[in-house]
Amino acid sequence: MNASTDSPGGGVALSSTARTIFPFAALIGQAPLQQALLLAAIDPGLGGVLVSGPRGTAKSTTARALAELLPEGQLVTLPLGASEERLIGTLDIETALRDGSVKFSPGLLARAHRGVLYVDEVNLLPDALVDALLDAAASGVNTVERDGVSHSHAASFVLIGTMNPQEGELRPQLIDRFGLMVELENCFDPEVRQAIVKARLAFDADPEMFRARYAAQQAAYVRRIRAARERLSQLAFDDAIHAYVSRKCIDAAVDGMRADIVMLRAARALAALEADTAITVEHVDRVAEAVLRHRRLNRDTDTHATQSSSPPAQHETHESPTERKPGSEGDWGQLPPEAAGTTRVKGVIPLPAKKR
Repeated sequence: MNASTDSPGGGVALSSTARTIFPFAALIGQAPLQQALLLAAIDPGLGGVLVSGPRGTAKSTTARALAELLPEGQLVTLPLGASEERLIGTLDIETALRDGSVKFSPGLLARAHRGVLYVDEVNLLPDALVDALLDAAASGVNTVERDGVSHSHAASFVLIGTMNPQEGELRPQLIDRFGLMVELENCFDPEVRQAIVKARLAFDADPEMFRARYAAQQAAYVRRIRAARERLSQLAFDDAIHAYVSRKCIDAAVDGMRADIVMLRAARALAALEADTAITVEHVDRVAEAVLRHRRLNRDTDTHATQSSSPPAQHETHESPTERKPGSEGDWGQLPPEAAGTTRVKGVIPLPAKKR
């Protein structure tokens, strides 16, 4: 078996064709991500999970581990250079016009049904592909239309999109459509790092024995997901929960109503996962950050950009041209005139005589 750079908590992951899956139950230091993925598995209509973080923080390992817990255990990966037809499928128009029947060739969305669709570096995908992904993830249906002919099929899957923010961000219109977001960070806790490395080495030494140690916990996850899905329809939102969710979203100054809807559904999924008979404010509090993080972040970024576009005059008054970095206001010799540059001058300084 060969290895690549991803681990249960940020190390190495197997990359052979017959990949042995690191158990979801054995992941270390990934509690927020594990919760978000379980909620999306229980209610795929949440719209998927966006995972942001540096390289080697277990993004793909966790996606593979979740897929193993779902009914068909299917993990479909969308290549970065995939075409729209490969994603959504194609229609044979000639057959439709000649025979009046629709001949549909399934794409990756059809293959991902009841499983996990994993998109690495989703921030580098063309916007049209991201739109198609998010539409299908939220609706559970994929529709292909061409020249007046259309075909629809079920496409209920858990969408997991990962990105490294150092390589670029998603447009605000797209990032908001992801139901939940989790930000991963490098681990600088020595004890946690050691636990991750020990787990990785034990798994590499004997994958079957390692997996056997977590077999009971894995089976329990499968049962909990199945039971939670069945329990969803039995949980109702009362007025107090609606009011609490509305207040949290208003306080976060989010755009639109998507955050309210996702927060309610995520809280319901958490209550179902824990076999609770009612949705409480505690459930809401536990899912709120994953719902609001990317929506609040966009607003903070916009506000910061607006404020930084007009720096205070006092700051400019005390900044001399020699303190500026080249390119910040033009290179040396091309600085714009500043009134502040003359405030410290008490007398007239004669210009040097011009050389002939």
